[in-house]
Amino acid sequence: MILRPFRESDAAATLEVFLRAIRTTASRDYSPEQVAAWASDEIDVAGWSARRAALRTQLAEVDGRVVGFTDVDEKGYVDMLFVDPDVGRTGVASALFGWVLETARALGATELTTHASLTARPFFERQGFEVVLEQHPVLRGVALTNFVMRRDLTGGASPLISGDTGSA
Repeated sequence: MILRPFRESDAAATLEVFLRAIRTTASRDYSPEQVAAWASDEIDVAGWSARRAALRTQLAEVDGRVVGFTDVDEKGYVDMLFVDPDVGRTGVASALFGWVLETARALGATELTTHASLTARPFFERQGFEVVLEQHPVLRGVALTNFVMRRDLTGGASPLISGDTGSA
């Protein structure tokens, strides 16, 4: 597995990972209506590409195939961390999270935050995050459940905690 920065040519592959992760992995925790709203066929690839490029996106690639991606901003916010269901529980999410941790610290972030799905919450808890707030955002007219989560980075370098499930 290699980790590398997002390129514009990765837009379709990362969007496919996102859709598969939600439609397969997250479908255990969300209703068909919620999955359809979250993983809509109406997501514009050009808009997706622009957003991924703007968010310091890092990819995981195995044998030339994109199998996961994540991002982190200078404040330590992780917008997305998704892994293809075919490679779930193989260390992809943990490797991507290692990049998040290293990058956030290099950028001077004092904490990591995310809005984790029901599916991703256990992964983030294993990485030392705590739930700050449960929320119910509405997407395409459908209410979902996710969690504002936080991990402090000021207590010194804590080791990466193992465990791998996958998607934010």
